[in-house]
Order: sequence, then C-alpha cells, then structure tokens
Amino acid sequence: MPSIKISTSNIILTAELNDSPTAKIIYESLPIESNTLHWGDEIYFNIPVKLELEPQARSDMAVGEIAYWPSGSAFCIFFGPTPASSGKQPHAASPVNPIGNITGDSTQLRTVKDGEKIQIEIR
Repeated sequence: MPSIKISTSNIILTAELNDSPTAKIIYESLPIESNTLHWGDEIYFNIPVKLELEPQARSDMAVGEIAYWPSGSAFCIFFGPTPASSGKQPHAASPVNPIGNITGDSTQLRTVKDGEKIQIEIR
C-alpha cells in the first residue's frame, strides 16, 4: 500500500492508501495543497480530482479513516463524530469513497483551524 504524508503548520500525519481506483488517482495527483474546513470531527478540503462514487462507497466511517467525497470533490479525514453521527463514530454527509487510514493519532486534527493550509504528498 502506498503511503502519504498529510501536514499542516504544526501536525504531520501519515496514511496508508488502499488499492481502490480512487486512491490510485489521488496518489497520482500528489502533491496537493488546499485549505481546511471542519464538519464536526471531520476535516475536508477541495482537491483537483473529479471522480464518481465507487461500488464500495459508504457513509459510516471509522475514526482515522480517509476518503474522497465525490459530491464536493473533497479529501476527507474522519477523527470523531460529525453532525450526521448518531454515536461516537464518524458519519459522512453523503456517501464517500474510502481510500485508506491514518497510521497515527488522527484526533490531533482537532487543533486545526478552518482555512488552515494542508498538504498531501507522497511519503
């Protein structure tokens, strides 16, 4: 599985990508820089990739899971409950394509502010 580095001004995380077509296309598009937005305990940001839902798309996510949101052309990092959650697990606003998992403590992202720069690059 390919590894990526996700970084802000004060956080560096690594993630392992799965072998889905979406993950491969995003990996080939790196590096990417964008500005973060929060939706509960989810950070998402626009990326220059336009893809459709894959057969394995879903809304129920796990803490530390990363995904691509086709409705918003966005990269999503889930680290806790979102406004759509009914418990402690993340729930996406609408189905997303899961692309991998953070290998460390994704809850560090709670300190990231809206609008902060974020970079994704090959590790």
